[in-house]
Amino acid sequence: MSIERRNFPQFFITAPTPCPYLPGKFERKVFTHLVGQDSRHLNTQLSQGGFRRSQNIAYRPACDHCQACSSTRVPVASFDWTKSFKRVMKRNRDVVATSVRAQATSEHYSLFRGYIDTRHSEGGMADMSVLDFAAMVDDTTADSRLVEFRFAAGHPQEGELICAVLMDILGDGLSLIYSFFEPSYSYRSLGTLVVLDSIMRAQRLGLPYVYLGYFVQGSQKMEYKSKFMPQERLSPDGWYLYRNPA
Repeated sequence: MSIERRNFPQFFITAPTPCPYLPGKFERKVFTHLVGQDSRHLNTQLSQGGFRRSQNIAYRPACDHCQACSSTRVPVASFDWTKSFKRVMKRNRDVVATSVRAQATSEHYSLFRGYIDTRHSEGGMADMSVLDFAAMVDDTTADSRLVEFRFAAGHPQEGELICAVLMDILGDGLSLIYSFFEPSYSYRSLGTLVVLDSIMRAQRLGLPYVYLGYFVQGSQKMEYKSKFMPQERLSPDGWYLYRNPA
């Protein structure tokens, strides 16, 4: 009897560095490389185990004495379309979202640069050059897409790119890697629009989940994720359904 031979990934762990979310804390990450013919399938498996992708690396927190980070995903079939979410959709009825090839352009970088300089000028991505940005978008073996949000026909700024999100198509859902938008349109709640559009997109594709990345207990930066309910969070005992306390 022959035994199928597979190349199992090697995992590595980083040295401690200051946590970008919780002051006074240090983070460590366990990571592996997404390479080879099984990389897309591996990306799905690792995402189900709480990993995130960055270029061709999948990583997850492995911090000493801290479990504040929880991988979070929204089950689209039971998502609660609140009045607030419906207002966001109505406010942006003049915006069209289109899935395109994950290939960086100068237009994408210009939008990204304006977003970073206005909203995250002190963050870890503040020094990203156009080549760094292109690597973030282009350099992957994952099944990735860019979804562009542009003003629809008839709008005074018809065709203007106002928001974009890089996402992976997994075997069981959409994984939102990074989104960025025109800061002057913050009143449109474009970050929320990205998640709502992704939930509808996953439903059309017959995929049960939208992966939002990590919810970090105690971090104001990540508090926005708690409004997309119900959601599942990953614990040492597996995924569990979470709802905000009444």
